[in-house]
Amino acid sequence: MEIQKVGVIGAGLMGNGIAQVCAVAGLDVVLYDIQDDAVQRAVSSISGRVERQLSKSSNPTQTSNQVITRITPTAMINHLANCDFVIEAATEDFAIKKAILRSVEETVRPDVVLASNTSSVSITKLAATVSKPDRMIGMHFFNPVPIMSLVEIIRGIQTGDAAFSAAHTLATRIGKRAISVKNAPGFVVNRILCPMINEAIFALQEGLATREEIDEGMKLGANHPIGPLALADLVGLDTFLSVMNTFYSELNDPKYRPPQLLKEMVDAGYFGRKVGQGFYTY
Repeated sequence: MEIQKVGVIGAGLMGNGIAQVCAVAGLDVVLYDIQDDAVQRAVSSISGRVERQLSKSSNPTQTSNQVITRITPTAMINHLANCDFVIEAATEDFAIKKAILRSVEETVRPDVVLASNTSSVSITKLAATVSKPDRMIGMHFFNPVPIMSLVEIIRGIQTGDAAFSAAHTLATRIGKRAISVKNAPGFVVNRILCPMINEAIFALQEGLATREEIDEGMKLGANHPIGPLALADLVGLDTFLSVMNTFYSELNDPKYRPPQLLKEMVDAGYFGRKVGQGFYTY
């Protein structure tokens, strides 16, 4: 089946980034969120980013208006009915994802692949919640989606070859490089990256160095483009805490326990860049 229309569920940072790269690649997109104002804000954000992106091209092949007209914003889930592929990009909460996937499954055709843009939730566990588990797959995009070229494609035990092939085809179509990984907490990249960020927060909590010194140390000493604390702010401290809690509970290893400082900051509503306050003020 040829993919012409992609449904994206969730108009947050990841969802609108996925919608953008799909629309830029020439695909029609249905961007769904239960909050209509969130969808409208997402489209406005996409428009601004595409405008800036195209302005840097010496020979643009399309206009920002052409890209935006391919995106249908909606707060009605039935508008996903004619999609050929659906990507769920909701918050990192199994119960929420489960409810969304069940609703989507009742809406779309039986042959439509259901992909989850999760960074930590088990694809096998998600697949077990739908009636056709062979069409469930993980597609983990990286933030910011329009810039980062990697997509992790994760097979659950139940994932069929057709879903796996379709996910790879879509990733290539939208200009991403896909790597195939086994279903496990954090998959590959976050399994390595998140404990490093977590340890940086412990270092700050213990007063080993200031936030600036920790970030400069990793930028200059490990050649990272961004420091771990600034990266945590970019990811979202609430999202990061959810990921570490998943690691801690599923791997049953104390090395994945989240620092108390991180918990306190999330309790205070200091989620990072998206709210203007995290380890740094924005």
